Amino acid sequence: MKFFSFIASLIFLMFISACSSSDATSSENKKSCPKCNMPLPSSNIHTAKLQDGTKSYYFDDFGCLVLWAKEKNISLEGKKIEIFSNDTNRYIDANVAYFIINDKTPMNYGFGAYENEMPNSIKADEVELKMLRGEHMANPKIRKQILGQ
Repeated sequence: MKFFSFIASLIFLMFISACSSSDATSSENKKSCPKCNMPLPSSNIHTAKLQDGTKSYYFDDFGCLVLWAKEKNISLEGKKIEIFSNDTNRYIDANVAYFIINDKTPMNYGFGAYENEMPNSIKADEVELKMLRGEHMANPKIRKQILGQ
């Protein structure tokens, strides 16, 4: 009886430790957007990174970064912000990026980043202004105006 009790306890401990270690690993590797809580894509497409002092924040959409910073009263001026570029597939400084408004983005704000200048592109400060005014593709009136529907 003692042997059976020992084996059952051992199996139970192995089961508990196996479950907790796999959960810890998967939750540590997955990041979520602090604004909308959407999981960040492993491909990095449309992700943005804000460095604020010693903390780094990752966002699924540049629009989320802008709105979150406004909610938290964080000025984006002078902050290190990186955005994933759709044309070169690497992180670039958001201040040198060119944005177009009608890209497909996770939260449908539409601001896709490019390292090389695109026709009718705008810079990050104008994207910030448009986001704060609600002038993005997630706004049905703006969407209709831009797409001409």
